[in-house]
Amino acid sequence: MDPARAADPSVPPNPLTHLSLQDRSEMQLQSEADRRSLPGTWTRSSPEHTTILRGGVRRCLQQRCEQTVRILHAKVAQKSYGNEKRFFCPPPCVYLSGPGWRVKPGQDQAHQAGETGPTVCGYMGLDSASGSAAETQKLNFEQQPDSREFGCAKTLYISDADKRKHFRLVLRLVLRGGRELGTFHSRLIKVISKPSQKKQSLKNTDLCISSGSKVSLFNRLRSQTVSTRYLSVEDGAFVASARQWAAFTLHLADGHSAQGDFPPREGYVRYGSLVQLVCTVTGITLPPMIIRKVAKQCALLDVDEPISQLHKCAFQFPGSPPGGGGTYLCLATEKVVQFQASPCPKEANRALLNDSSCWTIIGTESVEFSFSTSLACTLEPVTPVPLISTLELSGGGDVATLELHGENFHAGLKVWFGDVEAETMYRYGVEPAVPGVRGAGRGGLLQRLALAARSHHNPHELGARRRALLP
Repeated sequence: MDPARAADPSVPPNPLTHLSLQDRSEMQLQSEADRRSLPGTWTRSSPEHTTILRGGVRRCLQQRCEQTVRILHAKVAQKSYGNEKRFFCPPPCVYLSGPGWRVKPGQDQAHQAGETGPTVCGYMGLDSASGSAAETQKLNFEQQPDSREFGCAKTLYISDADKRKHFRLVLRLVLRGGRELGTFHSRLIKVISKPSQKKQSLKNTDLCISSGSKVSLFNRLRSQTVSTRYLSVEDGAFVASARQWAAFTLHLADGHSAQGDFPPREGYVRYGSLVQLVCTVTGITLPPMIIRKVAKQCALLDVDEPISQLHKCAFQFPGSPPGGGGTYLCLATEKVVQFQASPCPKEANRALLNDSSCWTIIGTESVEFSFSTSLACTLEPVTPVPLISTLELSGGGDVATLELHGENFHAGLKVWFGDVEAETMYRYGVEPAVPGVRGAGRGGLLQRLALAARSHHNPHELGARRRALLP
């Protein structure tokens, strides 16, 4: 189980709260109940079934068998016209983390010494508008220094023949030996024809970038795709990587606050604002900088309009002496350095930049799925993995309930706190469809899963007792 909001992948998933799926036969028995919009009743597994599951849950918690799939991608994609192929930039990428990837499925033991190479193979493509199989790209996973597996789809694009305004990426994972692990979907991606050159207005905020959102920055020398480099973090330092990109939280900074302290500031980011970039994985930050709009390789010093997706921008370090061009964030091959700009001789409100100090900014999204194949009762795919959007706690002690809102719930889903199963109630309602968005509000269901704050126990079980699960 994992919240829909992406978490720091360097931190292992919390093992104290997790979901278990009934085997396929039990799920089929529950399917009729899923289709009926009833108020819901509290349910729990039979004592015999709970006892069997508890042993597997305990082994999973002891051996730390969590497996996490994290998909990172841009919020928007530029459409390709005619025979051109505008590959998505930054390219969608996948991280596999957690010790469970190094455990043999269903055998609770590490791989034999003679078994080398990746344990999983990935294929990524676009969800098909027609429902037919779409072209996919094979992902070759590489192990990172932090033990995560990394794969990247560098040649995906959307053609002008596809008339959709939104789409999702589809990731299919297959374990060694051919077993289907599951099919995972990204968040919705908006299709645009080209970056907007008009002055942005807050009346239309679809393409604006808000404070606290996630962004990626890349630099492309002489507009050549092969020369693209992404701002990233490696070994605790900022680098310009040709291979891997990082997502950064873009904060509106306060010039009077200490570095690393971000008082809540809401709103959309405008040019001329003081901002700070924080790596979403490591937490490493760059100093506060002023974001400037770039036009014809010049930083425009008097523009204060909202920033838009795929705009070219520059980052000026504050404190430049009057009359000078200012110092800007720049790349030098793989290093991130400072560039001293020159004042424009013809226009005082401009500074002359070089190619390496001009960055393209784009919003990013991520989605995480956490599970453990060692808990599976069958060899069926683990997807669709339940996604949680919000949690609501009411009451306390023995009468507390926790309500989960999200996607991919069903009546056969059970929630455990440690090795204790909670009583559950499944409910759903009709969710309004989003016009022109295929796959939005999957199934048209607004799904809820309520949890009772008392454990199911067998009175004949040795040491059985009722326990409060929630504060």
